[in-house]
Amino acid sequence: MDDLRWQVATFDEIDNRDLYAILRLRQEVFVVEQDCIFPDLDGLDFEATHMMCWRESELLGYQRCLKPGVTSPESSIGRIVTAPQARGIGLGRELVRRGIELNFRQWPDSDIRIGAQARLEKFYEGFGFVRDGDDYMEDGIAHVHMIKSRVKT
Repeated sequence: MDDLRWQVATFDEIDNRDLYAILRLRQEVFVVEQDCIFPDLDGLDFEATHMMCWRESELLGYQRCLKPGVTSPESSIGRIVTAPQARGIGLGRELVRRGIELNFRQWPDSDIRIGAQARLEKFYEGFGFVRDGDDYMEDGIAHVHMIKSRVKT
């Protein structure tokens, strides 16, 4: 993973080619691979801090972080995705770890809320997220709300 380049940007800082790569990866995984027709372009990208992982010009991982009050009282992490060709190298774990770090750095007084696919609940528990409610269906996929409490110092 030494050849990976990490980038954090607001929506206005993302150039057109990089935005195209982000939207293409999200479509490839969330719409095509997961066979889920849903409105990925939900207007929240304008409010987000975007984290990307690149190998040269190839986007391998992505997520967006939202400040408290946008989708919930807490900050949130979402649209967490790794490219199929980048799976199995620990990139997903590193992506989530960095997203947690970014959210706590940007919004230190806020917990982090996620809407996790229910099948990934154990994965997120490994980062300290805990279930917050019952399973719910979103776009035909079972999800669960989870919260990670901020570190109190």
